[in-house]
Order: sequence, then structure tokens, then C-alpha cells
Amino acid sequence: MFKRLALPALIAAALAAPVQAQSKPPLSQVPQIDDALMAIAIADDIRKRCDGIGARMVRAYITINGLKSKAQSMGYTDDEIEDYVTSKEEKARMKRKALAWLASQGVDGADTAQLCRFGERQIDRNSAIGRLLH
Repeated sequence: MFKRLALPALIAAALAAPVQAQSKPPLSQVPQIDDALMAIAIADDIRKRCDGIGARMVRAYITINGLKSKAQSMGYTDDEIEDYVTSKEEKARMKRKALAWLASQGVDGADTAQLCRFGERQIDRNSAIGRLLH
């Protein structure tokens, strides 16, 4: 009796496993990708708006490629990754997220002077954002 019940259960589990593996959240809901991309976006904004602060472009490029490789290793396709980074909706969401995060750090992202002081502190602390700047 047990063998009759066990075999169908094993088959069902084996068939369900690939479906579960294919089910993945949008990249915007993967913190290790989305938060790292937010750090890059904030660093990019700082380097564009702050005289005297530049970007470590090679490091940024390596970081971006690392995120892409990480997403691919998690099963995301090149098309899914491209949609995530180029979507107007995602860019707007990321801007809102970055501004909210900056506010949580006591920084008004619309205030260039505050943002530049924040950028300098990040460089001094060698934070994820600071490592992308000089």
C-alpha cells in the first residue's frame, strides 16, 4: 500500500520541482540586486551633481557586471535583466526608493549641498556608495 502511494507522490514532487525553480520574484524584489543597484544610482547622482566628486567608472562597471552575473546565476534571463534596468517604471521606482533611503539617512536628495556632503562622508567611510566615488 505504501509503495502505491509513495510513487505517485514522488512523481508529483519531481514534476513540481522545476515549476518551483522557475518561479522567481521580479528583480526589483531581490534585495541583494535591487539595493546594490540603488547604491550605484545614488553614487551616479552624486558624481553628476557634486563638483569635486568623481566616479570610479571601472569599479562601477565591475559592480554592474557582477550584479548581472548574480542575476543570471539566480536564473534571470538577459531580457529580464535588461527590462529591469531600462524600464521607465523601474527607473522611477528606483528614484523614489533612493530618495526615501537618503531621507532615512537624514539627507534631502533634492538638496545638492546635503547630497554632496553625504557623498564625501560615504567616500570617507568606504561604504558601498563611497567605493564607487573619489
